Amino acid sequence: MSRSQIITDEIWSSDPADWLSNPHAGDMLKLEFMDPLGMTAAQLADSIGALPAALSDVVEGRRRIDGELDLRLGRYFGMSPGFFLGLQSDHELVDAKRTLNGQLERIMPRAA
Repeated sequence: MSRSQIITDEIWSSDPADWLSNPHAGDMLKLEFMDPLGMTAAQLADSIGALPAALSDVVEGRRRIDGELDLRLGRYFGMSPGFFLGLQSDHELVDAKRTLNGQLERIMPRAA
């Protein structure tokens, strides 16, 4: 068995200096989808029938991606339903685990 630390362990460290980046789904949307196309939030919103202010809030990390926006973005970019929701969920789970800061380890799992 390897003695090397698994890189994902660092995202759970209680020391913020050890934490890896936890990008919001809006960051991923902008960096991986919009920027390569030179697309603004307003242009994307117009293309998918979404409110420009709402999409801007997602891109800026002030709003979460919901089911409707996931379906619109998935259709437009040719991604499977749930892809963008998965990015959002990943972000929220890491954020919640960091916020709990070790409290989960003090919960004893219930025996079956």
